[in-house]
Amino acid sequence: MPTVRPTQSWNSRPMRDEISDLKFFCILAAAGSIAGCARAMGMSPAAMSRRLSAMEARLGTRLVTRTSRHFALTAEGQRLHEHAVRIMHDVEEAEAELTARADRPHGLLRVGVPSELGRKMLAGVVATFVEQYPEVTVHLILSDAGLDVIDDGLDIAIRPGMPTDQEVMTTSLLNSRRVVCASPEYCARKGLPATPHDLLKHDCICLIRRQRIFNEWVYLDGRVRKEVHVTPRLATSSSEVVHDWAVSGRGIALKVLWDIADDLKCGRLIECLSAYAWEDVTLHAVYPSRTHMPPRTRFFLDFVRRELRRNYFGI
Repeated sequence: MPTVRPTQSWNSRPMRDEISDLKFFCILAAAGSIAGCARAMGMSPAAMSRRLSAMEARLGTRLVTRTSRHFALTAEGQRLHEHAVRIMHDVEEAEAELTARADRPHGLLRVGVPSELGRKMLAGVVATFVEQYPEVTVHLILSDAGLDVIDDGLDIAIRPGMPTDQEVMTTSLLNSRRVVCASPEYCARKGLPATPHDLLKHDCICLIRRQRIFNEWVYLDGRVRKEVHVTPRLATSSSEVVHDWAVSGRGIALKVLWDIADDLKCGRLIECLSAYAWEDVTLHAVYPSRTHMPPRTRFFLDFVRRELRRNYFGI
């Protein structure tokens, strides 16, 4: 049997054109005539004839023997029709499967979170999400290195503050205030600061991110935004170590309320300088694009936002 040999590469045309041509040829073969195909597709017989001629020219072979009284597929046309029917069946089956699962989250989701935040706030939420949506697998990556949603191959990065990358999308999950805090033991030994300026005389603990020490603590004095530049006795890239040092009486720290709410309730930490409003922080979810977002990503973002606000309402 002769082989159909295209005169140009199939890769030179968009894939959607190839699929469209195969669908057209299936309809043509089923209709048994140019006129019948035109009626089925709602187009003119002349347009259908031109389309068939263009396919034959591209493939370099006659697909149909047609006269005013006769219409039949050639041997090459029959072979192409067999392949086209099989391909169209696979395409329709794939589309049906995707449509059926469009509102049912499934697949792998890679989520990056700072260590302390992930352990205290997200680990339980993620486990509950997977219980509710068993077709989703979540890889929770905890790191204080400043995870990047693109460079680290993440579907979502959850982080305090806005990212510097303008190419990614963000959505806010939770807002909280910052708190200047220290242990009762430290306060008994060193005394409580009366004003932000007094922090210059205290042992402050600061966070390091990408070689930058966060020692500019921002607060509001009435409606005036001010900063106090503390000199840290201790600094670390781990927010958990900052927390542990503060609890063990090593110094005064500036922490987000969601990190230390339990410590304040049970007295492990004491809030200092509560008369001043320290800079708020917003927890953001960062993801590559809103276009064609998989259901698992959309469901996860909605679930996490709802659970965090339910668990930490009022923070």
